[in-house]
Amino acid sequence: MSFGPPPSVFTQSTVAADRARRQRRRRRALGAGVVVLVLALCTGGWLLWLGPDDAADTAHQDGKPSVGTASQGRLDIRETVEKRPESTTGQMAFRFAVDDMSPGEEYEMPGTWATDKVLAKGINRTLVGFEVGKDVTTDDEIWRIPLSGPICGVTRHVTVEGRTAVLHRAQKNPESLCNQVAFVDIDSGKKLWDKEFPTSESVFGQDATSVTMTRGTVAVAWGDGATAYDMDRGTRLWRNKKSDGCTYQGLAGGRALLTLLACSRGKEDITYRVRNLAPRTGTTRWTHQAAGGVKDVKVLSTDPPVIAVGAGDLDLTHLFPLDDRGKRRATIGLDGGRYEVRCRERHDYPAIDDCPSTVVSDDQVFLTSREAEGANWMTSFDLSTGKAVRKFDAGRNQLLYPLRMSGGQVLAFRESSDHITPLGVVSLNPRTGKETPYFSFGLPPEAWTLTSLELSDVVVQNGRIFFGDFRAEGPVDNAKDTPKVSWLVLGIEGARKAPN
Repeated sequence: MSFGPPPSVFTQSTVAADRARRQRRRRRALGAGVVVLVLALCTGGWLLWLGPDDAADTAHQDGKPSVGTASQGRLDIRETVEKRPESTTGQMAFRFAVDDMSPGEEYEMPGTWATDKVLAKGINRTLVGFEVGKDVTTDDEIWRIPLSGPICGVTRHVTVEGRTAVLHRAQKNPESLCNQVAFVDIDSGKKLWDKEFPTSESVFGQDATSVTMTRGTVAVAWGDGATAYDMDRGTRLWRNKKSDGCTYQGLAGGRALLTLLACSRGKEDITYRVRNLAPRTGTTRWTHQAAGGVKDVKVLSTDPPVIAVGAGDLDLTHLFPLDDRGKRRATIGLDGGRYEVRCRERHDYPAIDDCPSTVVSDDQVFLTSREAEGANWMTSFDLSTGKAVRKFDAGRNQLLYPLRMSGGQVLAFRESSDHITPLGVVSLNPRTGKETPYFSFGLPPEAWTLTSLELSDVVVQNGRIFFGDFRAEGPVDNAKDTPKVSWLVLGIEGARKAPN
């Protein structure tokens, strides 16, 4: 590998815990690997592998597999509408794998972004772009953007033009300040601008930093304040400073801009406020004051605004849809854990809106149930009333997770809980409950951990689903059941129908 030194001992406790969890999952997966691989081969296999001559042919499909909404401009956060593939048979569209990592070698890989042509990945202190339709390894990138230090903050948002923002440290030292924000073009690999922002430190180290985007604006927050930059010029639009004993916990973007503040009147008396900010001026449009006793707040959507709170507990217990003044519209209980809102807690890349598998439309929120006997279900709830609207069953030996909206449809991922039943991407109609299959596929054992929403980014874009690992890890020393090849990103698409 050639992306700089591994993480310092500053992050080793978290790295070790994550590694232990991942190794346990890998060992469980690989224990059944031989049997499942034989079954897959006996049935002809579920995944069509790209050969050298096939890669170029599958880089583009006839016509564009996704289109933007008519009302969107180039500076908006993209909301593409996916088209159903020509075939429901899934084939590999992209793979990024390495086989030269040493035992114990590790690299952080924050952020996964895709366009119709390029898959971009953060690796330590570098952004790299690969051509979709290829089987690639290191040094196969079509562009590379070196940064002054390790990436320390990402946003999943991408503009209509295919641009995104990342935070990175000021120096190569992984303990240096996280005080730089870069705005990049995913297709061209061009760094459009890179700015230093003021940050703050506490007795425990640097306060958490957060980056997000909304129309025409890149916004950054840290403990003592927040600031925003114009997308086109990189000029500062505004800066808000800490006030009233409240510290900035993070930002959420998309159609609107929300910030979360933690306000302290003593060590044990902390309350939370969610504010809607005008993106171009930073002025407060409304404030929602969380009730006393709330221990955690996450933002599931900015427009319509929906927050999740942990009422009297560290776990999230309720959802609150808010109106255009920040007032509660309804209350949706998670029934003591019957429904799950999983928000990833990664201290190196903090975010208040990193809650995969929970999706919000204009009028509903889609939640998954707790897994039971290798299956679950998904339920939609009305944002105005808080009442359940429709139930979507995953089916036997499958787990169903909503990924994002695609126009008025919900795109969802069917994960195989037994590693025999094929995986798949489906479209769900919230009004009728009808399910439309996009494509189904199977994976070899060495790729199973990539499909975990807790361990990977999952991106559906331009007719493909991508799974991007959070971390590259070398094989376990002297472990016979650990593959030598590390799969870091995998992309699947529907196979094209053969011409008549």
